[in-house]
Amino acid sequence: PWAAKFAFNFHPPSPVSAFARKPKTQEAEEGSSVIFEAETEKPDAKVKWQCNSKDIASDSKYIIAADGNKHSLTIKAITKEDASVYAVIAGGSKVKFELKVVSQPGGRLRFYAVALYFNPVGFSDAHPPDTRQDLTGLFTEKPQSGEVTVGENITFVAKVNAESLLKKPTVKWFKGKWMDLASKSGKHLQLKETYDRNTKVYTFEMHIIAAKANFAGGYRCEVSSKDKFDSCNFDLTVHEARAPEGLDIRAAFRRTSTDGNDDSGELDFSTLLKKRTVQVHTETDVDVWNILSQAPPSEYEKIAFQYGITDLRGMLKRLKKMKKEEKKSEAFLKKLDPAYQVSKGHKIKLAVEVANSDIEVKWLKNGQEIQPTGRSEYTLPVYIFESVGNMRYLTINHCSLADDAAYSCKVGDEKCTTELFVKEPPILIVKNLEDQMVMKGERVELECEVSEEGANVKWLDKDGVELTRDESFKYRFKKDGCKHVLIINEATKEDCGHYKVKTNGGESMAEVLVQEKELEVYQSIADLTVKAKDQAVFKCEVSDENVRGTWYKNGVEVKPDARVNITHIGRIHKLTIDDVKPEDEGDYTFVPDGYAFNLSAKLNFLGKICAFIFFHFKITVKIDYVPRQDPPKIHLDCLGRTAESTIVVVAGNKLRLDVPITGDPAPTVIWTKGEKVRQMEGLQTPFKYVVTEGDGRVHVETTKGHCVFTIECAERQDEGIYSVVVRNPAGEDTADIHVKVVDVPDPPMAPTILSVGEDSCVVQWEPPLFDGGQPIIGYVLERKKLKSYRWMRLNFDPYPETTYEAKRMIEGVPYEMRVYAVNSIGMSRHSPASQPFVPIAPTSEPLGLCVDDVSDTSITLKWRRPERIGSADLEGYGIEYCKEGTDEWIPAMEGLTERTSMVIKGLTTGDKLQFRVRAYNMAGPSAPATLAQPITIREIMQRPKIWLPRNLRQTLIKKVGDTMNIVIPFQGKPRPKVTWSKDGEPLDPTLASVRNSEVDTILFIRKTERKHSGKYELQVQIENVEDKAAVTLQVVDLPGPPEALKIVDTWGFNVALEWKPPKDNGNCEITGYTIQKADKKTMEWYTVHDQYRRTHCVVSNLIMGNEYVFRVFSINLVGLSPEPYCTKDSVYIQKTGIIYKPPSYKDHDFTEAPKFTRPLVDRSVIAGYNATLSCAVRGIPKPKVTWYKNKMDISNEAKYRTISKQGVLTLEIRKPCPFDGGVYTCKAVNDSGEDIVECKLEVRRK
Repeated sequence: PWAAKFAFNFHPPSPVSAFARKPKTQEAEEGSSVIFEAETEKPDAKVKWQCNSKDIASDSKYIIAADGNKHSLTIKAITKEDASVYAVIAGGSKVKFELKVVSQPGGRLRFYAVALYFNPVGFSDAHPPDTRQDLTGLFTEKPQSGEVTVGENITFVAKVNAESLLKKPTVKWFKGKWMDLASKSGKHLQLKETYDRNTKVYTFEMHIIAAKANFAGGYRCEVSSKDKFDSCNFDLTVHEARAPEGLDIRAAFRRTSTDGNDDSGELDFSTLLKKRTVQVHTETDVDVWNILSQAPPSEYEKIAFQYGITDLRGMLKRLKKMKKEEKKSEAFLKKLDPAYQVSKGHKIKLAVEVANSDIEVKWLKNGQEIQPTGRSEYTLPVYIFESVGNMRYLTINHCSLADDAAYSCKVGDEKCTTELFVKEPPILIVKNLEDQMVMKGERVELECEVSEEGANVKWLDKDGVELTRDESFKYRFKKDGCKHVLIINEATKEDCGHYKVKTNGGESMAEVLVQEKELEVYQSIADLTVKAKDQAVFKCEVSDENVRGTWYKNGVEVKPDARVNITHIGRIHKLTIDDVKPEDEGDYTFVPDGYAFNLSAKLNFLGKICAFIFFHFKITVKIDYVPRQDPPKIHLDCLGRTAESTIVVVAGNKLRLDVPITGDPAPTVIWTKGEKVRQMEGLQTPFKYVVTEGDGRVHVETTKGHCVFTIECAERQDEGIYSVVVRNPAGEDTADIHVKVVDVPDPPMAPTILSVGEDSCVVQWEPPLFDGGQPIIGYVLERKKLKSYRWMRLNFDPYPETTYEAKRMIEGVPYEMRVYAVNSIGMSRHSPASQPFVPIAPTSEPLGLCVDDVSDTSITLKWRRPERIGSADLEGYGIEYCKEGTDEWIPAMEGLTERTSMVIKGLTTGDKLQFRVRAYNMAGPSAPATLAQPITIREIMQRPKIWLPRNLRQTLIKKVGDTMNIVIPFQGKPRPKVTWSKDGEPLDPTLASVRNSEVDTILFIRKTERKHSGKYELQVQIENVEDKAAVTLQVVDLPGPPEALKIVDTWGFNVALEWKPPKDNGNCEITGYTIQKADKKTMEWYTVHDQYRRTHCVVSNLIMGNEYVFRVFSINLVGLSPEPYCTKDSVYIQKTGIIYKPPSYKDHDFTEAPKFTRPLVDRSVIAGYNATLSCAVRGIPKPKVTWYKNKMDISNEAKYRTISKQGVLTLEIRKPCPFDGGVYTCKAVNDSGEDIVECKLEVRRK
């Protein structure tokens, strides 16, 4: 037995095909694409494609794809030369197949708003397979297939949720494979779209009005938004006009009479209860179908009566299939084609062939005869008529949109007609929109330039909604040749956002930022010098009376108290300080709220002049005259080098040091700063002397009791310690004054872009080297497009951090950034611009990372491209690994690789490593794709492989109670780990038993039940290398009985039954039903129908006078249902002639809603002459007619007279004047509905 088993296991297998599914011969049209698909038995099989025994490689013509064991060959843009014999080779198997190429149907040109010109014979509207791989499910509601009767209307609706979209979605409607319905709106087709701001849902509608029979076919709706796309196919079925309900045409052509004469009696439109013989009179020598084919439809009923045709519906169907021979034209040998198409600006030649070479023809355009146009020296005539033998030509040069019309060639009373469609070339945007930043209340002008004059463009606002001219004149549109301008009047903060202009050939976007209006200063605050206990008043006036502000003293906010009063009246701001004290001295600043500038002035305190009173007593009688000498004295409230003695001045303002001094004789004053000496020799006189230094900014002056040191327009280098020395013969005195000059800060260094996103970036910068002597309050940022000159401010309030995230940028557009520093004094100059950057989001993570092979020192990884790439190209992939137990990720290679697989060598045997892969683009690395578990680096002697038997590749069907024993062999060394699961969950041991060996696994179920049905998955795994297979088990049982069996109708010897399918189908399809009947007397059951597939039937040939009951069994793959369903009631077959049922007729409803058969036409009349407006309306009952002018009822005005005669409505306007011009509306109303038509009337002066 062992030897036998050994021989069996190693017997060489018989040769089988390497393909589980083979490609088949296909037929395709020229210009389309075709896909051949094959499926191999082994997923790692190498497949080769051939054409005429020559190998095919992937290029722009052929695309070869492989996914596991599925392989495909795609051939694009098929031509006649591609019709050949192809082959696919895998292992030792070769399968041949053919590609047959057919020409495109010539009769189908395009869908037009007024009519459809194509030949429906032999044309297929089948939906092409959608091979796009980027379907994203954008539809929240897809258009559904519909049915409509000729002449009726139907609407198809598609809804798209735009909450996650960055831009407005674009929707296209197609008929068939290629016919684009865009811009074809008219009488029969209208495309509409709406937007709900609350739900952010776009609704797109396609209205088909007054449908025609040739409108039927397949349609397609496509929606796209950036890199997202979705598509939906639907069908339209158009039925012929049906007869009024309740009229059974098949029985309508039978007459009943009591005298046995079939030519008398009344028409019986109901079923005949009386069984009688109908004599049909026919004439054998008359061809009835020939008569019908030549008769008008109105004569069909008469012919059916005459020749005994009772099945009128069947007659019409058969007659429709009969081919009518077209009457041969006597004037034309070759007529015009149904339609022509030409691009705008090109020329086209229309040709016909006439029977008589000497006959004259007339060419008509929209029913009007075309007159030949003259020719000048520089231009060709528009229309050229040629006659060559029997051929007649009409050439139209330089076609414009006005030439899009119906053209006819008339010979005598006969003519042939065609339709000319002028295709407009795409309009390109040659000059894009530029970002705009304006002040609040100003006008915004967004200008672009297109490639052609007079082109139509569409403007979209920040929410993606089309802008239109409204009553408030908020938006205006201006055209100047190729230039198009959108004007936004009186811009507000709500107008900020991205605006877009679109043409049929491109689009452009720009951002509008609205800033608060710039504040003007009518009166600035001035420096003040006051004495003790005086009042100091700082006053300024600005342009906006609504602007508030804050007062600061030396950078600290001033709070009102008992001495300090702050007022704001209109445009005037005041700071009043009563009872001035020495501590009130300093720099005062007014900062308007919301504006990045300030007004500064200095308050100088005039110190007290100390008075000394000396009392002299006369001691001696003799008095010698001695001149009095007092030592000099400097009288300052704050002396020394403390912080309190520092005087702060804003750069650019005046520095004035007013020092009170005393001394007799008048002292000499010396001012020093560092080593430089500024000296003024004072004279002993009370007059003022002024000495000015060479730069003209420094002034020193003394008066009696005062010494003043002034620097005009203080600069940063003027900061320091100033010493004043006063001397006279009696002595000297010295004082130091600390002067601090504060300024706006230096500009920051050039900012650095840390990272970029899809529409944002993170920018960082260093604080300025010098803060201007005051702490930095924050920063202001600006950005601009690289090729633009307009900087856009990103924040209006100072931003305190040095890292900022800028948003609302356009992906793929290069930008630059710059920064301003702001302190309490003001705003610095701008920093240098950053390096240009492009907002781009990183790609998504790579997909499907897995281990392809492992050896003792290497591992092979493979993955797929990320699902989302973005605007930037994919630069490559980076692979890293990490040892188990550590957090250090080590690059597996230098740089990046462009391949989606990688062999990592030089690894240590036995190490457990974790691997990850990241995709890189300009924005940086993506999120990593990581293996599910670490991999042990050791060689796998034999990869795990499951050999699934052929009979298990299809659904395995078992009956309830059967035994199931599945044996599946596999391979793998070392012994792989075997895992079974059911419907994605681990297999419950109570459901099935599993036995595993080194070479196979067995799944055993002793007694199958319905709950055992499902998908069983087998997984064999060695380390991280695995193989999977699935087996689908279907356990079937007998079905339950049908439901709701009832008797629908009884007539003559027939009974109509109806029922519903059973609730329990036995876990398989119901294949049919068995219907039985039984006479209630004997209750013996007889089968009427067996294996009957419908859920309703008619039981015939019942016996008159008997009473019957019925029952129905369900049938499936297992057999009949155990129990039938019986009718609750019986039916009695009555004898004829006992009960008379009078015929019933349904009154015909002649009511009809009003409908204008002839609309109003726009007119232009001359003032002073009576004018009439006419239209025609129909409706039952007679509708009530009301006339309106500019939506105002004019029925009772004496100037107008209305006339209604036989449905023709006329409005007579007596001697109109220019005031009578406007829009006139006629409205017809009855109980069934209403209809409206309108026209424009222009009244010209004489």
